[in-house]
Amino acid sequence: MELAHSLLLNEEVYNQLGEVQKAEFIFDWLRYLEKLLLATSRSDVKEKQKTLVEQLLSLLNSSPGPPTRKLLAKNLGVLYSIGDTFSVYETIDKCNDLIRSKDDSPSYLPTKLAAVVCLGSLYKKLGRILVNTFTDTVGNILKAMKSAESQGRYEIMLSLQNILNGLGAAATPCHRDVYKAAKSCLTDRSMAVRCAAAKCLLELQKEAIFMWSTDLDSVATLCFKSFEGSNYDVRISVSKLLGTVLAKAIISKHPGAAVSRQSIRRVSLEEVLELLGTGFLRGSSGFLRASGDMLKGTSSVSRDVRVGVTQAYVVFVSTLGGTWLEKNFAAFLSHILSLVSQSHPKATQTQTDAVCGRRCVSFILRATIGGLLGEKAQIAAAKNICQAIWKLKKVVDAVMNDGNVETRVGSTDATASQHMLVCALQELGNLLYSLGTTAAPLLQDSSAGILDSVISVIQHPSISVRLAAAWCLHCIAVALPSYLTPLLDRCLERLTVLKSSPEAVTGFSFAVAALLGAVKHCPLGIPHGKGKIIMTLAEDLLCSAVQNSRLSAQRTQAGWLLIAALMTLGPAVVSHHLGRVLLLWKCVFPVSPKDLETEKSRGDSFTWQVTLEGRAGALCAIKSFVSHSGDLLTEEVIQRLLPPLPCAVDLLTQLSSVLKTYGSTLKTPSVVYRQRLYELLILLPPETYEGNLCTILKELAADLTASDIQVAASAFLLPPLCHQDDLVILSPLLQETDHRFIEEQLLLGNGIACGSLEYDPYSIYEKDVEGDSVPKPLPPILSVISSAVKLFGVVCAHVGEAQRLFILEQLLDSIKHSKGARQQIVQLHVVSSLSSFLKYLAVSKGNLGPEEMRRPALALVMGALESPNPLLRCAAAEAWARLAQVVDDGAFTAALAQVSFDKLKSARDVVTRTGYSLALGSLHRYLGGISSSQHLNSCVGILYTLSQDTTSPDVQTWALHSLSLIIDSAGPLYHMHVEPTLSLIIMLLLNVPPTHAEVHQSLGRCLNALITTLGPELQGNSTSISTLRTSCLLGCAVMQDNPDCLVQAQAISCLQQLHMFAPRHVNLSNLVSCLCVNLCSPYLLLRRAVLACLRQLVQREAAEVSEHAVMLAKDSRKELTPDANIREVGLEGALLTLLDKETDQKLCHDIKETLNHMLTSMAVDKLSFWLKLCKDVLAASADFTAVTCVDTVQEEEGDKGDDASVLTTRNDDKSYPYTNPHWATRVFAAECVCRIINQCENAHSAHFDIALAQEMKKRDSRNDFLVLHLADLIRMAFMAATDHSDQLRLSGLETLLVVIRRFAAIPEPEFPGHVILEQYQANVGAALRPAFSSETPPDVTAKACQVCSAWIASGVVSDLNDLRRVHQLLVSSLTKIQAGKEALSHLYNESASTMEILAVLKAWAEVYVIAVERHKSHREPLKTTTCSEESVRNGSYSSDGLLDLVHTDLGTLSRLWLAALQDFALLTLPSEFASQLPVEGGAFYTAETSENAKLHYYNSWALILHATALWLTSTGFVVADPDEGASHLSRPVTPTSMCQGSSSGATVKSPEDVCTDRFHLILGISVEFLCSLRSDATMESITACLHALQALLDVPWPRSKIGSDQDLGIELLNVLHRVILTRESPSIQLASLEVVRQIICAAQEHVKEKRRSAEVDDGAAEKETLPEFGEGKDTGGLVPGKSLVFATLELCVCILVRQLPELNPKLTGSPGVKATKPQVLSEDGSRLVSAALVILSELPAVCSPEGSISILPTILYLTIGVLRETAVKLPGGQLSPTVAASLQALKGILSSPMARAEKSHTAWTDLLRSALTTILDCWDPDGTHQELDEISLLTAITVFILSTSPEVTTIPCLQKRCIEKFKATLEIKDPVVQIKTYQLLLSIFQYPNPAVSYPYIYSLVSPIVEKLQEIDKRKPEDTTELQIFQEGIKVLEALVAIAEEQHRSQLVACLLPILISFLLDDNALGSATSVMKNLHDFALQNLMQIGPQYSSVFKNVMASSPALKARLEAAIKGNQENVKVKIPTSKHTKNPGKNASIQLKTNFL
Repeated sequence: MELAHSLLLNEEVYNQLGEVQKAEFIFDWLRYLEKLLLATSRSDVKEKQKTLVEQLLSLLNSSPGPPTRKLLAKNLGVLYSIGDTFSVYETIDKCNDLIRSKDDSPSYLPTKLAAVVCLGSLYKKLGRILVNTFTDTVGNILKAMKSAESQGRYEIMLSLQNILNGLGAAATPCHRDVYKAAKSCLTDRSMAVRCAAAKCLLELQKEAIFMWSTDLDSVATLCFKSFEGSNYDVRISVSKLLGTVLAKAIISKHPGAAVSRQSIRRVSLEEVLELLGTGFLRGSSGFLRASGDMLKGTSSVSRDVRVGVTQAYVVFVSTLGGTWLEKNFAAFLSHILSLVSQSHPKATQTQTDAVCGRRCVSFILRATIGGLLGEKAQIAAAKNICQAIWKLKKVVDAVMNDGNVETRVGSTDATASQHMLVCALQELGNLLYSLGTTAAPLLQDSSAGILDSVISVIQHPSISVRLAAAWCLHCIAVALPSYLTPLLDRCLERLTVLKSSPEAVTGFSFAVAALLGAVKHCPLGIPHGKGKIIMTLAEDLLCSAVQNSRLSAQRTQAGWLLIAALMTLGPAVVSHHLGRVLLLWKCVFPVSPKDLETEKSRGDSFTWQVTLEGRAGALCAIKSFVSHSGDLLTEEVIQRLLPPLPCAVDLLTQLSSVLKTYGSTLKTPSVVYRQRLYELLILLPPETYEGNLCTILKELAADLTASDIQVAASAFLLPPLCHQDDLVILSPLLQETDHRFIEEQLLLGNGIACGSLEYDPYSIYEKDVEGDSVPKPLPPILSVISSAVKLFGVVCAHVGEAQRLFILEQLLDSIKHSKGARQQIVQLHVVSSLSSFLKYLAVSKGNLGPEEMRRPALALVMGALESPNPLLRCAAAEAWARLAQVVDDGAFTAALAQVSFDKLKSARDVVTRTGYSLALGSLHRYLGGISSSQHLNSCVGILYTLSQDTTSPDVQTWALHSLSLIIDSAGPLYHMHVEPTLSLIIMLLLNVPPTHAEVHQSLGRCLNALITTLGPELQGNSTSISTLRTSCLLGCAVMQDNPDCLVQAQAISCLQQLHMFAPRHVNLSNLVSCLCVNLCSPYLLLRRAVLACLRQLVQREAAEVSEHAVMLAKDSRKELTPDANIREVGLEGALLTLLDKETDQKLCHDIKETLNHMLTSMAVDKLSFWLKLCKDVLAASADFTAVTCVDTVQEEEGDKGDDASVLTTRNDDKSYPYTNPHWATRVFAAECVCRIINQCENAHSAHFDIALAQEMKKRDSRNDFLVLHLADLIRMAFMAATDHSDQLRLSGLETLLVVIRRFAAIPEPEFPGHVILEQYQANVGAALRPAFSSETPPDVTAKACQVCSAWIASGVVSDLNDLRRVHQLLVSSLTKIQAGKEALSHLYNESASTMEILAVLKAWAEVYVIAVERHKSHREPLKTTTCSEESVRNGSYSSDGLLDLVHTDLGTLSRLWLAALQDFALLTLPSEFASQLPVEGGAFYTAETSENAKLHYYNSWALILHATALWLTSTGFVVADPDEGASHLSRPVTPTSMCQGSSSGATVKSPEDVCTDRFHLILGISVEFLCSLRSDATMESITACLHALQALLDVPWPRSKIGSDQDLGIELLNVLHRVILTRESPSIQLASLEVVRQIICAAQEHVKEKRRSAEVDDGAAEKETLPEFGEGKDTGGLVPGKSLVFATLELCVCILVRQLPELNPKLTGSPGVKATKPQVLSEDGSRLVSAALVILSELPAVCSPEGSISILPTILYLTIGVLRETAVKLPGGQLSPTVAASLQALKGILSSPMARAEKSHTAWTDLLRSALTTILDCWDPDGTHQELDEISLLTAITVFILSTSPEVTTIPCLQKRCIEKFKATLEIKDPVVQIKTYQLLLSIFQYPNPAVSYPYIYSLVSPIVEKLQEIDKRKPEDTTELQIFQEGIKVLEALVAIAEEQHRSQLVACLLPILISFLLDDNALGSATSVMKNLHDFALQNLMQIGPQYSSVFKNVMASSPALKARLEAAIKGNQENVKVKIPTSKHTKNPGKNASIQLKTNFL
């Protein structure tokens, strides 16, 4: 293929190739040439132009395929537009000659077509240059068209479109001719030609004025004709033409040229609408022929015309745009509604017609109002619709109240407006639904009267209107949950009052049911008590039904409807009413078969009607119960459900005889009854009706083959039984499109009604499948069949085999015995049932049974495979494969495949070939690549042949689809066939005419399957692979150029697969441009493919995709798509716009995902861009008055200009990229803001540091940081938080919360001591205030509380007066909730108020916790004394101030907190204790809603627990309030129970008991939570819980409780151990260890206390008899599980071994000490280890002496182990934190009283000696390569020497080794080590016990003196040496002090010469180094001290050495002079010091 990449065609290579390769080669060359021509310089092109033209024209004769000719033509056009144009006329003549040619053979056709295409392309590119030749050309083409076949007509139309496009107005002379030709093509029998003609006319109308003036009527009539018998594509194209022309007729300002032609009439809006209305109502019969047929009443408009016109309406309005619609809305609405008014009786003559007409009207309204208007305009539209409803209502009222005799006549008028009302109500519902809470002002506006108008029509005489009104209320309730309860109350009240009006009973019961259906969409729910009211009302209706025959049917229906709707509220509500429902259910059916018989003989048709209605209702209620409250289906309930079932089934068998007896009025009720019973049985497990299986099966068989079924509704029965993937080869109507809502009616065929609410009122409370649209149940006569089919599958699988065989034979016979159309219907039903049965068997892994079963099953399926109905063939192919699956026998499968082969070889008809080819594919799908490969070969072979059958596109389509299934299922087995298949696909792609789009779609699926099969191999570089890859890319390119949108969608998904497997080989810029162009395609599936692909691309390379899109937008000559404004707002902005318009859920999800991926990878780099996007979306519809009032506060920001611009943007809409985005888009934008902040967190630190950000921005202006956009972030959060939409308010508050948490700590560089957020406090207050108003929903208030507490806790505002604003909001909510659960709003479920109360308590808890923490940190003495007074004042003020703020309410709060915790404790009890819970619920929840409440308690208990613990510790568990002491904690301490005091009769508890209860409450909750941590437990909860325990154990009383109750302590330790094991977070582990330490302290205190009291008691007794306290008693044994110490050891070992695995002897393989390389732990690791060591060192104090002996080895091993493993040499001789901790611990252990206690003394001494030996062993024996840090080890030895009793270290062997180590260390050259050694020796020498210190002194003094003398000789060079000297001198001085009199003189004699030798004389002092000077000063000072102290010795030495004396005297003199000089300067030295301290202060702060 690489050889094809040259400017001229490489003819040598070309001629060597085979036919297929030639075509590929040419196509590839042309593709390359297209890019190359644009990139080559003009001169080069001109040079080779002649040859190129010749080559291109010669290709014309080589019969090029469709894609090739298109490219060829394009290249010719480009070539001439770049090069010279003089030879173009020859080219045109040549093309014209080719077209004129008389050769009509099929082989010559491609050449002719290519010539036509070339002409189009040339004229399009060169336009006016060719103006003088074009009349001949057009004439020639039009002449050729007369004899052309469909492909020719198709290409000619498109070519004419191009010619018109190129020439523009210059083509006027030919306009009429082209128009005439296109008119005939617009009604062509080929659909593709119709589409092409529509495109041609669309081009023509741009210049041909007559089309939208004089000929407007005929254009319209023509389009109506074109709709007849059209397909979806034609409807799209022609409606676009019609809509555009009509819109043009209205807006056109006629150009000057045309004025001269006088008679151009202006067309008014009324005329245009009238024209469209005519098409809608009368179809293409037009105006003239209206007389005959219409008058006779025979003709009804065909549905496709009506659907086409419907789409034209939408195009018409969309073309005129949203602003036009706003202005003309009233006229438009009244016209659209009039389409279904009674003034056109034909349109709504039958129920079916009316339903379809209504659907079209609804579609027009939804697409225009929902799609084009912004929220404000939608609110205005809603008011208009409401007025329309009022008008229609008045007409009805007038008729109803007319007391005339002619009322009967009048009642037609009453129903006259019913369809208009239904459409208006449904659109009103949809509108409000989409507006959500933004519609609140509309409903509050009494002048509009929305609710009144809807409720007023609930009593309309027509049932459809009542249902529509009820549905409208449902939508209002879902949109505005606060209206749900009031509406429910209002309807229930009307229902009770108007019980005697039949219309009111049904109308209001519908309304109540619809509102109950809305509850599951409203998370806040309805009050629990409503269920009871509804249940009572329903019972009342059912009981009173018998009293009044006029009302019995309505009341029965209403009663059961209410019960059925009530069941949807879920188990929590239903469980309370279940008993009553089951009782009613039992009473509705006769008890025994005998009663049923007697029933039959009694009654008349009316009573039977009521009975059947009642029983059907009961069945429906039970079905609703089973499907919505399945959790309640216990064995017991099932037993109570069963008894009436057999009777219900018996009635089923009797229905036919009842019908015979009482006449056909019972027909519908009996069908409904059947359907309800079937539906219920499908839901119940088959075991429940085992006894009736055979009866049911017979009834089903009879139903399916009944003789009176007239309609074959295959379109709704079969799709669920076919495989989803196979439906694509059938009618495109089955695929999802934007017009699915109206296209559905065409699918069902003319005789059948589409679904509509009135066919099944019970569906009004069901959740609709398609989101927000009205439920659309089918007529009962159809739905009963589909239920029967489903049930047949279940029942047939459960009956005995004989029965099964019999039924199948019977069904087979029934098909044989019926004739004609009826036979088709029966076959359809039977095959559907069989499919359903096989599917059920396959899914439940059942078996078909004996071999005899196979014959009838096979016969049925084979019959269907040859049925003319394609859907049935499709279902049969699925059944064929399922049959093989359930027989599960290789031979049978092989036989099936063989049957298919034989049929395919012999059959010649399309039906058989399509059916059996799909059967082969399905067989593979379910059985894998039917393992044997010969099958695969023969399958592939046959399908190859079929796919090349050009006579029938259908056969090609089905065969290729089947091939794609085989490729998919064969997997790797298919590799041998990949190459031939690929070349077949390419060949077909290059040759199949574009008019057969369905073949191309199947080819696309095959290509996709092949790419998947090749998978990652596509990355390979071998020639074979790269050839395959090139072919795949070529195939994609061909499909991308295909005019059919679904083929383009296939191309995109193929490229997406290729990009996944071989990203380097897919040209990203081409792909992205293709995606951008189709972003706003009118085809849903294409948009979905585009977004699925984009979503994948941006996961890998978001930035590149975004850049390509912008580049493309800038380069493209024409605007990409009118809707996607990529040039201005980038791809991201275009996607946001699309998100706002798009209604398809899946697409919206993909758009959001794509944007999220783009944001994740690019937001940090393109920060301003993303923030601007979000800001534009949020600001586009914000309420600006609200923004202004706050922005005035921000003047000091310095960006007032910016504010002003925000407020004025509204004036000129041009600058605004987004017009009125809907609330959902704004919510998404607010979520994006939060995501951007999170993204920045992981990026550069400057995003959250304003000083750094400003500095980096200065350095490079391209730098951009989040903190610089803080004003915008706050403003966006504010706009969102104060919106009308509740969801947006929640998002806004969440954004505000994120902003506060992230930015609270950032200081403001310009005002030290302040933070950057402080200036926005007014905004924050203003954003929060509205959330606390009374009408705000609880979830918003709860969120706002969270923000309040975060704001107060963040410490941003230090001034109390400023804080009070926000604090006041919390106070107000506290006042509101104090009344407990009684006082809160009754609009929502009780659990909603629980949520609000807990949110308030949690917010207060957070504030209190922070206040206490701040207070603590300020109370502790500040670390540095230099702290400016101002900051102290501010700080302490705010810290105590905050606590004071909370203090005033603490009394109330603590009570409420305790009550909440008690609720939580009760709610978390396991279910078996349910009976013990209080009947009326807790303080803040009711018993009925406890399940929902649990969640809210889970969210808030932890902080409340922490706060309560802090409060209890602050009061020290002292109960001050006598009231409080009296209040018994067994009942919740709420304000209500507080008032009763002790009068309730319970015993009064003592303060001690109250404290104990509280203590156990907190402890219990904590332990329960910590011991079973759920996976979803948050870190915050765990931390808060541990902090609460810490707070609890901070005070003595709880500690004494823990200390005295050992089991409690052990329990806690085990729980903490578990937390440490399961949670990796260091902060949690540290907090746990802190609690452990406190528990050990408590135990220590307890032991001490017992020892003390024992000593006091037994003061007189002998000491020996004292009992042993502490663990281990007299034996020293610690029992695991019973021992506190053992539990603690386990926990500490766990921590230590995790950080230092080498401590585990099992790991290291030996308990001995191994010198491993020491390591430095992380900061967290060090902290944990240190904490564990502290705990270990505390343990001996908890034990008895014997106990301490048992644990000492372990503790010493671990402590020394840590020392050994972490003693790393650090610079400057520091000790690592862990070493310091282990030394500290050692010191603690060694100085433990146990070491001296008489019982344990000897054992301890032994163990401590061993420990010392271990430390000494840490040194390397040879001392050469010392890994460990000597200082650490020496320090450890020193700790031993100084802290233990002398007998441990004074045994000679140990003492000798210790002295050796010191000696060795003194020799080390490292100065730091020497300094440290001196310091340690000093401490040993000074040890008071001579037994310890003397040996060291004797051994080490002489080396030290030698060392010092050595320094003396060398003279120190640097400060470290100076330090060593100073330390050495200190040691000697200490020795002098310790020494006995007789030795002292010798020591002083040694010391003095050394010191004096360092004194310098004056001359030397001047020139000396600073080190020497320091040394001189040091020596002098010491001499001055020693002299007086030991004067006698001093004098002796001086006397004996005059030299020394002279030197000393000189130095002293020099020093005195120096001092005199220095005194005057000392005054000046004060100031610098002061400055320094100030500087320190600022740095410190």
